[in-house]
Amino acid sequence: MIKRGIAQVGVFFLYLLSLLPLSILFFFARLLYYLLYYIIRYRKKVVRQNLVNSFPEKSSTEIIDIEKKYFKYLAELIFEIIKLTTISEKETLESVKFKGLDQLETHFKQGESVLACTGHYCNWELGTLALGLSISAKTMVIFKPIKNKIFEAWFDGLRTKYGNVFIAMRQTLRGMATYKNEPTLLCFASDQSPTREETKYFVDFLHQPTPALLGVEKIAKSTNRPIYYFKVSRPKQGRYEVEVLPMCLDPSKTVDFEITNLHFKFLEEIINEQPQYWLWSHKRWKFKPE
Repeated sequence: MIKRGIAQVGVFFLYLLSLLPLSILFFFARLLYYLLYYIIRYRKKVVRQNLVNSFPEKSSTEIIDIEKKYFKYLAELIFEIIKLTTISEKETLESVKFKGLDQLETHFKQGESVLACTGHYCNWELGTLALGLSISAKTMVIFKPIKNKIFEAWFDGLRTKYGNVFIAMRQTLRGMATYKNEPTLLCFASDQSPTREETKYFVDFLHQPTPALLGVEKIAKSTNRPIYYFKVSRPKQGRYEVEVLPMCLDPSKTVDFEITNLHFKFLEEIINEQPQYWLWSHKRWKFKPE
């Protein structure tokens, strides 16, 4: 009961914070960066090791530079997500600009559903919110639930405020069946780490054997839905650009693991361009192939 009360107070505090303009929230983000990086040292060893292993060609000076940029962005990302609680449709669309959505609309007009691939890169929460406002089809997002039900409800509220449907990872097929009679865009951020028991395949990613989720590939090959990759960039603070790129338009013609390899190849190229915007504090490489 006490934990529930604390969580409810926390959610109310987040709501009050979200009423502030982003310029003030970014000031708080700067303070949070110093707190996370220099005082708490939040998962600093995890971030450093991930960067060293992923970029063996970079010097220690370059690694530390990326590390600091990552923590600065992580702090800003936290406040950007808080802002989603009260962000308007106009502000959402001003924050994210898409290029290439006409490719998706061609499929939707023909009654076809599409799969979308991306990673936990830049502000994926804001991106999916803006996407739902920018296309004619229903936007469905596969996600992994968090344990705290109060904060889960808060997240669900901000994620679905403009009509997006969020489907728990283990309920993907049931969710697809619900909307089988209309065009949909099913979105995956498949760079999360599976459990050891779930791992069936390792992909070569950032110079390391990396356990990969195979959900996108399985659904693509069973439904033959075309797959597009959403390449995200951050031209300036608080603003994002998303380019829609064809990744695999005919999954039926692919061999095993080809789609999974393609997804990680697209993601790796983006990370190499601007590494500070990927989620480096995630314990992505918890185990290796036996």
